[in-house]
Amino acid sequence: MRVLLINGSPHKNGCTYTALSEIVKTLNNEGIESEIFYIGCDPIAPCKACGACTKLGKCVINDKVNELLEKINNYDGIIIGSPVHYASSAGGLIPFLDRLFYANSRSGKANLRLKPGSAIASARRAGTTATIDQLNKYFQIQEMPVISGRYWNMVHGNSPEEVIHDEEGMQNIRILAKNFAYYLKCKKAADDAGIIPPAKETPVFTNFIR
Repeated sequence: MRVLLINGSPHKNGCTYTALSEIVKTLNNEGIESEIFYIGCDPIAPCKACGACTKLGKCVINDKVNELLEKINNYDGIIIGSPVHYASSAGGLIPFLDRLFYANSRSGKANLRLKPGSAIASARRAGTTATIDQLNKYFQIQEMPVISGRYWNMVHGNSPEEVIHDEEGMQNIRILAKNFAYYLKCKKAADDAGIIPPAKETPVFTNFIR
């Protein structure tokens, strides 16, 4: 079992990375492999809404989105980490996720349905709950169960050192990771036992203006 952790911060080894690293350490202790994918600081173009991904099997914009799209099927769960910028996610992360999840759903690269997802936010002071709510919607639209800790999945600090001293935040991050590992193990046990997941229904689209 492998978990993908997306580092959406412009700082590769900053506060968000510190929280994600605690998840990696906890998952490893639970026997779960993991990888942190850093989206980088290069400009990330927004989705063009061109629909080309349906035919190409990838996004028409060839950047790190396609790099991750090619291997997203290798993971059994996804955890997204973001700093708080103006009470929401980092500016580069949202277009990255828009294109990653949309191109995946249109191209069929990976079946994310029923794979677990979690979002964590890092802030000096505030804006974390709005950021987590924003990120969780990517999982919900893909029928991915959202895994929580014992509190909102956030850490506070203005530096990695300060994040480490956020004892409550770091404890919750570890609990989140343990819950994530538990769900993965339960899902595997169900698959091994031949328990059939709920059948996927054909999507119905209703336009409100006809």
